[in-house]
This record gives sequence, structure tokens and C-alpha cells, in this order.
Amino acid sequence: MKREVIITADGSKTIFLPDIQEQYHSKNGAITESEYVFIEKGYLYHTSKTPAILEIGFGTGLNCFLTAIQAERQKRNTLYFAIDNCKLEQSLIKELDYGNFNLNLNSAKIFEYIHSCRWGVLTLISNYFQLYKINVDFTSEELPDIKPCDIIYFDAFGPDKQPEMWTPKIFNKIYDLTSAGGVFVTYSAKGEVRRQLGYAGFDMQRLPGPPGKKEMLRGRKIKSII
Repeated sequence: MKREVIITADGSKTIFLPDIQEQYHSKNGAITESEYVFIEKGYLYHTSKTPAILEIGFGTGLNCFLTAIQAERQKRNTLYFAIDNCKLEQSLIKELDYGNFNLNLNSAKIFEYIHSCRWGVLTLISNYFQLYKINVDFTSEELPDIKPCDIIYFDAFGPDKQPEMWTPKIFNKIYDLTSAGGVFVTYSAKGEVRRQLGYAGFDMQRLPGPPGKKEMLRGRKIKSII
């Protein structure tokens, strides 16, 4: 599938897929969206001092990178599992250049290492951040034995572009991978998505969305499936 790097409203870049008229991040600001939805409403919202995170839709690695930066700032030991079955070419990663949008710490080196480290191997990216990248199809393949996670970043393409990722089967699978009291965040605010996540066992709430979106969803695992 053809991929094009485009500049978003906050000056950061993302990848556009002309064949399906979809992009990896919001055109209203790639970094702005990621920092708001996944960092502010997910990572910073959860109170664990040693959180485990599961990201579904690793993509450009932006959510992972911003989380690693926050882990270093807060000196918060963080374990990060990232699932994706579509690896991006290094030329695209280099062109995105996210590391140079955050010049404190060793941001450029952290971004580079996130993408250069091996898939399927637990890797120490920095003093407070460990990464395990998993190259599987989440809809059909069994996952390696990973611990239940405190925070779920759900960043698949939209329900109209990738409907197989927004099904009750997927949400039940995610629920099983979430620790008690764990938090689920996604940029989507569709009513059907909210209902299906509720049926899976998450206590759902609508939150104000990032620029360009009225709302987003956050859930917490506090219910049991009957």
C-alpha cells in the first residue's frame, strides 16, 4: 500500500494512505493528538508507579516514543508491549523525525532505538523504559505470554477503515489483557464502540477530544463478565 509523509497542523508529520484515504494520526496535529489521547488521558491518568502498557497499533512508534519520554521525566519504570503486523520502512521512520520534536533528554536517540531494536525481544530503551514489540495479527494470532497491562492504547485505524479491529471479539480479548483497575483509551468516540467496550466489561466515559475531534473514549476495568 502506498504511503506518503505529510505535515500536520502542529508541524509534526504523519503517514497518509491515499488508497484508503486514511492517515496514521490526526491532520490537526499528530503529536498534539498523541500527547492528549494517550499520554494525558492514559499514561498520566493511571496512578501505578510501575505501569505496564499494551499498545495495539504501534505504527510510527509515536505513542511509544512520547511515553518513553514521560517515563524518563517522571522516573517511572514502564514496561511497554506494542503489537502491529505491519512494519514501516526505515526511510519513512527517518523522514518522520519525531525525535527532533522533543529535544530534552536523549529524545532523538530514544526514538531511533525504539525503531532499531529487535522485534520479539524485551529491550531496555532507557533507564526507565522497557519495550517488547510483537509482530502479530491481533485479530487472528495468539500473543506471547504477556502480563495483564495497566493501560491500553487502542490506536487502530478507524472503524470504517479497519472494521475487523473494532469487534466484540477484539474488545473481549483486550479486556482479558487488562489488569484490574486498568485503563483503556482511544481517539474514537463512536456510540457503537462505546457500547461494545461496555459489554466487554469496561466502565466507559466520554471525554473532550483533541483538536479536530469533539470527544474520545476512556474506560476502566471494574466490572466482571457475567
